[in-house]
Amino acid sequence: MRGTGGAVRSRGSRWSGAIAALVLVGLPVLAGAQDAAPAAPPAPTLDSGDTAWMLISTALVLLMTPALAFFYGGLVRSKNALNTMMMSFISLGFVGVGWAVIGYSLALSAGSPWIGGTSLAMLNGVGLEPTGAIVAITFPHVLYMCFQATFCIITAALISGAIVERMRFPAYVVFITLWSLVVYVPVAHWVWGGGWLATLGAWDFAGGTVVHVNAGVAALVAAVTVGARRDFKKTGLIPHNVPFVLLGSGLLWFGWFGFNSGSALLANGIAGLAFATTMLAPAGTLVVWTLLDLMRQGKATAVGAATAIVVGLVAVTPAAGFISPMNAILLGAIAAVPSYFGLVIRAKTNLDDSLDVVAAHGVGGTVGALLTGVFADKSLNGLFDGLLYGNPGQVAIQATAIGATIVYSGIVTFILLKVIGVVLPLHADATEESEGLDQTQHGEEAYVHAGG
Repeated sequence: MRGTGGAVRSRGSRWSGAIAALVLVGLPVLAGAQDAAPAAPPAPTLDSGDTAWMLISTALVLLMTPALAFFYGGLVRSKNALNTMMMSFISLGFVGVGWAVIGYSLALSAGSPWIGGTSLAMLNGVGLEPTGAIVAITFPHVLYMCFQATFCIITAALISGAIVERMRFPAYVVFITLWSLVVYVPVAHWVWGGGWLATLGAWDFAGGTVVHVNAGVAALVAAVTVGARRDFKKTGLIPHNVPFVLLGSGLLWFGWFGFNSGSALLANGIAGLAFATTMLAPAGTLVVWTLLDLMRQGKATAVGAATAIVVGLVAVTPAAGFISPMNAILLGAIAAVPSYFGLVIRAKTNLDDSLDVVAAHGVGGTVGALLTGVFADKSLNGLFDGLLYGNPGQVAIQATAIGATIVYSGIVTFILLKVIGVVLPLHADATEESEGLDQTQHGEEAYVHAGG
């Protein structure tokens, strides 16, 4: 027994020595192999500063829809004030729910060049960690979903300005709910979800094409399809509450800092750049618009000033994080001219775009998207240059994105309204229009008149 045990211990000692030698020789080789292998990218982590900024930005953009309600509500006659404001507020509910159920997934998840997939439907996988989003983020995925929801909500509400005072409320609710899913969602995917326009190289910082051109074209089609008000061109259609209009435009400007600066998705220098351009572009528009008012009619109107602010905000939206502050002033000043004269020309036609959504958002968004391809400065944005900095081809790419959005939004909006019109009447009847849509659609009045 002792002899056998000694032989075992001797063989064990030899094996131990061999293993130790292999380890000593192998460690440097393994270490070299590890050094040669590419390092795995760090997992995204939550950043408290970015999270705080995106919480604020999301709340600011959400505020823009009630602000739009005041802006639009003040521009109509008192008998339609509540109905007009409700057209914005109702979007918070129906469009918001549609976005959570399926819209977010189809817009901003991996899929085809034309539409996203269903992997995030019903907010599946949309949690508290900064993972699973279509872009790299450093704040909760669910917050990114909410931020994007506010864009969809206000885009649908913008259309209402073209068909106020005559579209029946049930048909309108069905329309904006479906429109957000079959028009807004695909266009958002094309540009922001890795779709074909993103691959082409079209840039849209915060929604010039996705939001404003899209809504402007839909507004034009809706105004024509629903038809004009029965007293259009027959009686004076005077805004009933200009202070509401000014309040709405001021709140829109306030919320727009979240709209544009928040689109940086970080509390960083680009957010600061977008903040500056969002402040300065509308200032440039306001100066030029006021001068045009004075030259044309000798008076600077309050409604004109409020409209100018909105036009400037619309125009700078696609460019906010891509251009310099001084070029933002120039962009805003240029954008004032086509929108101003677009409004003047529209007033001489039979198009009843009641609150001039086409001139403000359609024309303003188009000009802003094109000028993004002119003024973009890679030394600031780190991504691309425009025409002024040696990249003239960018203008053609921007124009392609605008054209594609106009064609798609126009055709699908028309089909959608025609289909809804088969099931639900779109236009209020003569009695409803005469009495006012506050009473006939909601059973309420904005103001209590003397004598009941």
